[in-house]
Amino acid sequence: PALRRLAQHLLAHYQRGTRPVRDWRTTTNVAIDLMVYAILSVDEKNQVLTTYIWYRQHWTDEFLEWDPARFDNLTQISLPVESIWVPDILINEFVDVGKSPHVPYVYVSHHGEVQNLKPIQVMTACSLDIYNFPFDVQNCSLTFTSWLHHIRDINLSLWRQPELVKFDQSVFMNQGEWELLYVLSCFQEFRVKSSDSYAEMKFYVVIRRRPLFYTVSLLLPSIFLMIMDIVGFYLPPHSGERVSFKITLLLGYSVFLIIVSDTLPATAVGTPLIGIYFVVCMALLVISLTETILIVRLVHKQDLQPHVPEWLKHLLLERATLLLCIRDREKFSQSRTQSLDTPRQVENNDGTAKATPRICEDPGECGAGGGSRSALAFAGRPEGPAALQDVLHETTAIRQLLEKREEFRDAAREWLQVGYVLDVLLFRVYLAAVLAYSITLGTLWSVWRDA
Repeated sequence: PALRRLAQHLLAHYQRGTRPVRDWRTTTNVAIDLMVYAILSVDEKNQVLTTYIWYRQHWTDEFLEWDPARFDNLTQISLPVESIWVPDILINEFVDVGKSPHVPYVYVSHHGEVQNLKPIQVMTACSLDIYNFPFDVQNCSLTFTSWLHHIRDINLSLWRQPELVKFDQSVFMNQGEWELLYVLSCFQEFRVKSSDSYAEMKFYVVIRRRPLFYTVSLLLPSIFLMIMDIVGFYLPPHSGERVSFKITLLLGYSVFLIIVSDTLPATAVGTPLIGIYFVVCMALLVISLTETILIVRLVHKQDLQPHVPEWLKHLLLERATLLLCIRDREKFSQSRTQSLDTPRQVENNDGTAKATPRICEDPGECGAGGGSRSALAFAGRPEGPAALQDVLHETTAIRQLLEKREEFRDAAREWLQVGYVLDVLLFRVYLAAVLAYSITLGTLWSVWRDA
């Protein structure tokens, strides 16, 4: 048969150990090409990219030429790879031998052009930048070069035009986590110190992560918890439920971080921005809980507290209410005005027992002192019986107790108003910080997404 006769004719005296040129000064030009078939895995921790490519190369073998007329017009034949010379072109970034299928044959044309086509699983080292995770774009290079022959022996070129290689996604399986953007190609010469130059053909595989899964499983739950934390500020600060609510949110967020810790990429170089985002959200929750504890402490159990200082009243109940546009600002101002006017009413009506500001700790003092209520009420009258004096002392003591209780209630009411105004002030500062942080992160991620 013609195929067998042609194979015997070509391989009878073929020497596969030497470069197939008749003149040793002739350079063997190897044209290479690749098409990305799939992105198998991206190992951020070990900085390894695993891809599956279709690799093609062709060169001219001067000892594999024949006349088609002598062999039944055969113009192409497949020969075993082990029987002919094959250029030693490797990928510099190789870190492990992948599970690539073995293709045992090459195609040879009657002009001596040899075509070697094979699929390769490539495991290469790549500098992966995960700072923008999950909106990151990775650029990994595949450098093809002859490991032994310098540029005078083997030169490299591109099989197709660079524009065709750049946007060729005809065989790419694009249903995984990574999306192929484009493949750039670049030829360059490589020299080690004073040695000869080597030809290199670089292919830059640019891929982008699809962020939908991570947005749904990482970002949205965190956003929902932060929204619930903001809504929790509308609980009344004196009810006591706000503290337990925010503690529950903080514990829930801690459990959420433990669950998603395995999902985040881990490297020894840096931390992704989303990890910083989670830490800042945790810090905001802690700040919110601290503010709630402060306000609850301020508005609860004020029976033993003195009155609110005048400078604090002026700062919070007047200036802050005007700045924050609080609806009940008039009520706060009226309560402060009434508390300031009470001593003046006592001075103008010092002859009446109702507006007396004096508070006696002991009923006996009120009965024995010249300024007591019994002396004012019974001045100029004969001394009554002893039983009437006892009733008068008891009545005076009850009145003093009621007035002291009312004074404590006024102090507690003032601290409650201060607590409400301070709560609104801190809430708006907290809300402004959360909004500024969210806008900054959203802008950065949108810019990286569109880059």
